[in-house]
Amino acid sequence: MFTGIIEETGTIRGISRGRDSAFITVGASKVLEGTVKGDSIAVNGVCLTVTSLTADSFTADAMPETLRRSSLGRLVPGSKVNLERAMQAGGRFGGHIVSGHVDACCRVLSITAAGIAKIVRIAVPEDLSALIAVKGSVAVDGASLTVTESGTDYFAVSLIPHTASASTLGNLRAGDMVNVEADVFARYISHMLARTGGTGYAQKQDGLSMEFLKENGF
Repeated sequence: MFTGIIEETGTIRGISRGRDSAFITVGASKVLEGTVKGDSIAVNGVCLTVTSLTADSFTADAMPETLRRSSLGRLVPGSKVNLERAMQAGGRFGGHIVSGHVDACCRVLSITAAGIAKIVRIAVPEDLSALIAVKGSVAVDGASLTVTESGTDYFAVSLIPHTASASTLGNLRAGDMVNVEADVFARYISHMLARTGGTGYAQKQDGLSMEFLKENGF
């Protein structure tokens, strides 16, 4: 589990691609502190398991689903990536709950200035846009951001100067592809509302309803 607060930007040292997988080596420093084999590090918002370490890099495996769902398959040596270690119990929760399971790889539509900030508009599939709400949270390349606009096929976020400089997001251009993960709570709520079968607490009448919520103290 992550919070979407980027700890540092790393550099892709190398990618060894197989038929259906890849081994990714990332140059880093801060995220290596206290890290051991088997730990999780989010790379551009994708949760990867560390398989080996050196003094200034780590290597992780990327499976077919990971490559299909994310932009990791487009990385090349020299690419900059956002890095965050898994959250420790008792640590500060500066962003929102980020699982590191990317929903879609999406295209940046436009970037416009708004005072000191940058407004970034990103295209999303309609089913994903339903999980993204204005003033809600969304992870873009692993960074926790607040949604400022939401349509049926796009959403927008506002980048403050710190976020732009502390991550790769400050270098985004229209046409770039980014990893998008919706708020995990929105995903679960959507799933519950869509249910029409099953028994027990999660099901009342034909799925979750306002009446059911009221009856159970919500």
